[in-house]
Amino acid sequence: MATLPSRAEILQLFRSLLRVTRQFPDYNIREYAKRRTIDAFHLNKSLSDTSSISQAFADAKFQLDIARRQAVVYSLYAPKVKSIMEISNQ
Repeated sequence: MATLPSRAEILQLFRSLLRVTRQFPDYNIREYAKRRTIDAFHLNKSLSDTSSISQAFADAKFQLDIARRQAVVYSLYAPKVKSIMEISNQ
């Protein structure tokens, strides 16, 4: 039987994913990762089955590990020029 993650664990995972998205140096990738994170959590918000909630939580933890690695890789190849969206937001 799968263990059900607590609300605090789910929120902590959500915040961790959003923190990692801020580490991407490229605006487009950063905003895409942020949007995907928010959309995935909204989609899984209505889950009620214990096993599906546990599976979604495990998938999100796996995505967090991937995002952390990708943030490091993208930082090595960061664009030299800022995006027009970053310039206009200053």
